This record gives sequence, C-alpha cells and structure tokens, in this order.
Amino acid sequence: MMAILQTPEREQEVRGLAEAPHHPARRRKTPYQGAARGFIAPGVLLVAVLLYLPLLWTTFLSFTEYNGLGDPEFVGLDNYVEMFTDPSFVGSLMNTLLWVGGTLLIPVGIGLALALLTWNLPGGIWLRLPFLIPYAVSGIGVGVIWSFILSSNGALDQALAVIGITDPPRWLVDAPLNTFVMIIAAAWQGVGVNALLFTIGLQSIPKEPLEAARVDGATGVRLFTSILWPMLRPLTAVVVGLSIVASLKTFDIVLSMTKGGPGRASETLALTMYRETFVNSDYGLGSAIAVFLSIVTLLASVLYLRQQLSKKHEM
Repeated sequence: MMAILQTPEREQEVRGLAEAPHHPARRRKTPYQGAARGFIAPGVLLVAVLLYLPLLWTTFLSFTEYNGLGDPEFVGLDNYVEMFTDPSFVGSLMNTLLWVGGTLLIPVGIGLALALLTWNLPGGIWLRLPFLIPYAVSGIGVGVIWSFILSSNGALDQALAVIGITDPPRWLVDAPLNTFVMIIAAAWQGVGVNALLFTIGLQSIPKEPLEAARVDGATGVRLFTSILWPMLRPLTAVVVGLSIVASLKTFDIVLSMTKGGPGRASETLALTMYRETFVNSDYGLGSAIAVFLSIVTLLASVLYLRQQLSKKHEM
C-alpha cells in the first residue's frame, strides 16, 4: 500500500510543501546556522560602528548647539530653521540642483553617444581609452588640472589670445559661469566610465533582435529608439542613479577650483556642510545640513529606482 502511495507526483508534492517558506521543516534550525551567524556578526558590527552610530550621533547633534567643546546644548529645530532661512544655504541648494542636471545631461549623454559610436567599430576600445584615463585621477587632481586651464591668464586665456580674444570671461570668478565650467570639468572625468558601462550593456544585447530589426529596415535613430534604448534601460537606471548620488555629494572639485567662491556663490551642499562644521565650528548646523543632504540623496535614489521598477513592470 505504501509503495502505491509514494508515486513520483506525491513525492514532488511533499517536496514542494517542505520547501515552502512557512513549512515547519524550513523553520527547523540547522547545525550550521550558529556558525553562519558567527561569521556574519563581525561584518554587522563593523557596519554598525562605522555607519549607523555616526548617523545617529550626527542626527542628535543636528538638534543641538555644539562647537566641539563641552557638552551639546539641545535647541530643538533651531538649526533647521536657520538652515532654510540662510540665503547661502538656498544658493548652495540651487548650485547642487545645477550639478544634478549638468551631470545627467553632459557625462551621461556624451558617455552614451561615445558608446554607441564605438561599440561596433574595430579597435573601439582604443578610441574609448583616452576618455577613460581621467577617471583614474582624483577629484582634487581634476580640480588642479582645470584650475590651471581656466584661471586668469591660464592656458585657455592664452589660447584665446592667440586668436584675438583678449578679454575672455572670468571662468572661475563669475557666478554661475564658474559652476558650469566645474560641471564640464567633472564631465571630463566621468564620460569615460559612463561610456564603458554603456558599452558593456550594448555588448550584452543579443544579436538576434538586432539582425531582425535590420532586416526590417531599422537603422540609425530608429534602431536606437526601438531596440537598443529599451534593452539598455536597466543599465541606464544604474548609471543615472549613480550620477544623481555623486552629483548630490559634489565636494572635492569645487573645493579645489573655487573654494565655493567668489564669496559663497559656487558652494554646494556638501561644501556648505564642511564650512559650517570644520571652518565655523558650528557642529549643530553642519549636522543639520548633513542630515538634510542624506535625506535628499536617499529620497532621490528611492523615487528614481521606484519609477524605473514601475516602468519595468508595465513592460
């Protein structure tokens, strides 16, 4: 009788029930779970010490008045009120939004165009290599190089003088021109890696849909909009998401090129946070700006990824 009951179908059904997430067999502890938790514990502890504890301490300081000496004095929301009523903070917020828009349009757009132009060419890797080299330079290094080019009577001014332009713009002095040229400097550094990522995405597209589209007469813009762009959408979500986060945290290039000047006209939120905390020793206000920047970065990432995932489900 037991031999009759133990059919292959019955065995598969029992196995499926045992693999269900809430089945008692799945909840039974294995002898390796304790060891697994032991291996994971150091990493969890390290993340808690280096990430979560500083975040909690920064959040606490944002509600206090603290200059680095003595004990923090609780002041409630005063730092946040001061932050949003400070014209310098509003200017930093606007500059940061310019960085987000410029970073999405220039390095991502040019990186995509470069990838499309070179991915099918023989030796295309050698055409992309010069664009990739600047990515190995630090942000401070990029700032130093472009400061040499754009400073008054610098390399660019001298080149313009050769062709008769003797009164060029003050690239790093006049706002918002200095923000735009710094975005170009950051784009010079970021185009190559974006082109590399898009090239990887293009190379992973199956050849069959492309060949079928070409047989149907799709070429150029039609091929890109109908085949390439939809298949690149998952990778584009990653590239754009990384660009948004990086632009919201822009600090080193601005510090090395203009130091936020003239005055505070080209500051970003990250540089304003640094100035208030470590230059003015106002740890409470600097922490409030840090919390605000963290929330904006998190919200931008979550909203963008949710939008992309909803588009994926619609498809």
